[in-house]
Amino acid sequence: MSRPKRLIILGSTGSIGCQTLDVVEHLTRLNQSSQNPAPGLIVVGLAGGNNAQLLADQARRFGVEHVAIATPANGAPSHWLSGTDSAERLVRTVECDLVVSAIAGSAGLEATLAAVEAGRDIALANKETLVAAGAIVVPAAIRSGSKLFPVDSEHSGVWQCLAGVLNHASSAVPPFVSPPPSVSRVVLTASGGPFRTWSAAQIDGATPAQALKHPTWQMGAKVTLDSASLMNKALELIEAHWLFALAPDQLDAVIHPQSIVHAIIELVDGSSIAQLALPDMRTPIQLALAWPDRPAGLTPRSNLGAIGRLDFEPIDPCRFDAVNLARSVMRSGGLSGAVLNAANEEAGAAFLGGHCRFPQIAIAVNEAVKAIGGPLTSIDCVHRAGREARLLVRDLLGVASTTTSTHTGASA
Repeated sequence: MSRPKRLIILGSTGSIGCQTLDVVEHLTRLNQSSQNPAPGLIVVGLAGGNNAQLLADQARRFGVEHVAIATPANGAPSHWLSGTDSAERLVRTVECDLVVSAIAGSAGLEATLAAVEAGRDIALANKETLVAAGAIVVPAAIRSGSKLFPVDSEHSGVWQCLAGVLNHASSAVPPFVSPPPSVSRVVLTASGGPFRTWSAAQIDGATPAQALKHPTWQMGAKVTLDSASLMNKALELIEAHWLFALAPDQLDAVIHPQSIVHAIIELVDGSSIAQLALPDMRTPIQLALAWPDRPAGLTPRSNLGAIGRLDFEPIDPCRFDAVNLARSVMRSGGLSGAVLNAANEEAGAAFLGGHCRFPQIAIAVNEAVKAIGGPLTSIDCVHRAGREARLLVRDLLGVASTTTSTHTGASA
């Protein structure tokens, strides 16, 4: 019997982290049944933001000794790693086979890069890592042999479609060095978020509570807010650019309100292949954890007869300009992705804090991308551009520098 796969989960107290632990329990149960074999998994490290109680509960539940917390709070044991760099130190000091990168926002960048440099495989749920620093992370992964298993449902869908086209899953694990010649275009789907049918005037008056009410997915606050503006789709397009070595004109997005089709690849012979599944993040999480095996999952199978219809709509650039912005960022390269990411985090925090109207998020991000640029040569460049972008956004929105942003720690 092979040795269990050792996992470190970064952002374990967030939405993706909690669902990852659900999948670990599920696969462990299957592994204990001779009729349903599954890969053995053992959690050897956990990292969270500021929810010490939940983090402690998780550590007890899975028997984890190595724990890191970004913001120490009452109840955090003294032997835990603590501080904003604690997740990175956890990755560097605890041996593992797979790192689940699920820290929300740019806070997960250093820890993910450390894991890549060490040659560890990554189950990547933190899209901001590639958006801000894909030009550094992807070459590092290619050098070290680190595999980047996508956890986002859309990128997981692309991965599964490409595995079929390339005839064997092992030849279709990101990051790609070059795009598959048989693929002409990749289309990611978007639910359209809570404002899909709203007029521009209605969107202008949207409240944080309305923006955080997603119609089909249960996610953390940042991803849910980004879905409302379709900025999440912009980030995903940039991430797909880096994962699959696709050019900007090979990437597109379409509204699909049922969230059943997650990705479509269009081939040079005129045919298309789509990946379908019910909207449940545990499905792509399990694929990333169990690869190359494919055991029984937690999610029910899609019943297309009961679903009845699958609708697709073009994205209205007048209400949602994020996709066009993503293409601009991919073409510009350099620091533009880091600026986009930081400006979006800061503007989103300002909206949630009641400091600006919803459409001002996109306006502020666009202004930051136009104003700040330059070559990307190091992680220090990423942080410098991020700080500059945040200051610019605060100035544009008239927000004091004490505004709390989503980059300050792992999702709680």
